[in-house]
Amino acid sequence: MSKFELVCVPTPSIGHLVPFCKFAEKLVDRDERLYVTILIIRPPTPWGSTIDAFIKRISSAPQGNRIRYITLAQIEPPSSEELAKSVEKYISLLIASYRPIVKDAIISNKSWPDTDSNPKIIGLVIDMFCTSMIDVANELDIPSYLFFTSGAAFLGFLFYLSVWDEQFGREFKPSDGDLNIAAYAHPVPSKFLPTFSFVKEGYDSFHNHGVRFKETKGILINTVEKFESHAVNSLASDPELPPVYTVGFLFNIEAQNDKGNSKSEDEEIMKWLDQQPPSSVLFLCFGSAGIFEPPQLIQMAIGLERSGVSFLWSIRPLVDAETTKLEEMLPEGFLERTKNRGIVCGWAPQVEILAHKATGAFVSHCGWNSTIESVWHGVPIATWPLYAEQHINAYQLVRDLEVAVELTLNYRMHDSDHSEIVKAEEMEKAIRHIMDRENPLRKRVKDMGEVCRNALMEGGSSFISLGRFIETILDS
Repeated sequence: MSKFELVCVPTPSIGHLVPFCKFAEKLVDRDERLYVTILIIRPPTPWGSTIDAFIKRISSAPQGNRIRYITLAQIEPPSSEELAKSVEKYISLLIASYRPIVKDAIISNKSWPDTDSNPKIIGLVIDMFCTSMIDVANELDIPSYLFFTSGAAFLGFLFYLSVWDEQFGREFKPSDGDLNIAAYAHPVPSKFLPTFSFVKEGYDSFHNHGVRFKETKGILINTVEKFESHAVNSLASDPELPPVYTVGFLFNIEAQNDKGNSKSEDEEIMKWLDQQPPSSVLFLCFGSAGIFEPPQLIQMAIGLERSGVSFLWSIRPLVDAETTKLEEMLPEGFLERTKNRGIVCGWAPQVEILAHKATGAFVSHCGWNSTIESVWHGVPIATWPLYAEQHINAYQLVRDLEVAVELTLNYRMHDSDHSEIVKAEEMEKAIRHIMDRENPLRKRVKDMGEVCRNALMEGGSSFISLGRFIETILDS
């Protein structure tokens, strides 16, 4: 039996690595001829520790005999000055510097253990920041494919950057007004664009990536066709784009925690949830990098207390904060007054919490992984974007997809020029709205969750789309 191998180069971030690994698992599960090598670029300290823990765990998974993980030798990263200018450009430069190492890894690591013959390499699958690796694929005369770990609409926005650049030749301004972007069903106010859109280095970086995406032989998107039907249709009907495959939702459904919580801490949270009525708990969590200044935390706490709802609130303290003690970060007496209806913690087992029957809604930063985890489990979202592409995600969730309530759409972490404190009154109003059992949004999200789960089952749209991709690569 012939064997075939895909080589994957994900962005060195746990949020990108997880869907890549799930994608690899789906591939080898579907066809016993397929093998996958995932090349790991280890980010500079201290960001690499979470990736190390994740790789250690998944390397022992049952599919490990046909999925392997190769951690590449670490090299000198770009300067801190580049990071200060734009994290998007910094990541792109970091990955581009690995081109010779990736090429050498593909050439020299053809030998697979426990196989009688080495698989034939039939493609290089790259992440959104990794378009520099298209050069490696061209040099080795193998096709390249894009696995886009975010949504179809955001991908459409990145293609729109070429349209904008041709007209204006500059980055965006919050005052540019409403934009008609094909991937969005409604005009998008420029003030809700991703943070990088307003920074020349970040804008230029993603503009260049978007141009190069078109050089690939196919684009796989971590979404479900019916969830983002307008965006998917706009991409699929664009004659300038390669074939589009919707293969999502791909995330860590098993809910293992690589973030450092002790088992007892997670068990305590889940035990408390077990004691709560169905759909009664508001979950607040803002990702690994989502942090708030003390004045905002105080307003959030006041809004939560006034709302009267039960809550589970994950707070990440500021790195340089004067204190990390919760009782000193929150209003005096808040923890005591709310101890019978709420938990405030550090890390939280997000997927397990969203899957729990007691969870009624999710105040989220609207990162794509958190978004699809919430929709998958039928939990409506109250939007609180912070950075990166989260603002345009939040706008899409509220306006186009109607699976979220607007709490705020334009809060920008660490940006005093574009962010105002969200007041307790706004917080309370949004909480009451999204936790209202009569809110039709709640049923809509539950129904959409079922649609998305069915998409991955045999005969579902994502199942069929992945099959089409496999047929394409094996026939080429």
